[in-house]
Amino acid sequence: MKRAVAGRAARQPRIETRRSEVHGLGVFALDTFAPGETIVEYVGEIIDLQEALRRHPHDPNDPHHTFYFHIDDRRVIDGLHGGNDSRWINHSCQPNCEPDQVKGRIFIKARRPIFRGEELSFDYGLVSDEPLTDELKAAYPCFCGAKKCRGTLLASSLSA
Repeated sequence: MKRAVAGRAARQPRIETRRSEVHGLGVFALDTFAPGETIVEYVGEIIDLQEALRRHPHDPNDPHHTFYFHIDDRRVIDGLHGGNDSRWINHSCQPNCEPDQVKGRIFIKARRPIFRGEELSFDYGLVSDEPLTDELKAAYPCFCGAKKCRGTLLASSLSA
């Protein structure tokens, strides 16, 4: 027999994944979020860099797309394996969210008020060991549509 537990309301989802005008799938707010509020944790299998290189690319037809989130210079979270909706959060050069690392865990937090229906985004700020050339920037195009779009998912300075 199932019993109800007093004082515990079922939590309604506060985000959802659906088609995005920015790129493929995106994550959208089903509720409002205050600046600094944690929205979701970026989860997945924690692997070392050698394993990340072995698995790369996730999709040979789209070799620059991954669900990796670097924790430090030795480990990454692979959101493809054991991930949640957070892996579908798209990049923006003027994002409404930002990642916050706490003891090896990544939390996506609101940078500003976020309202119901808004697509969530953070600045991927990708870095590369290669020189920042126009060709490299073109390999990682940005479709965010922000007024100050860099045109690439790469960090504006590779020293970032």
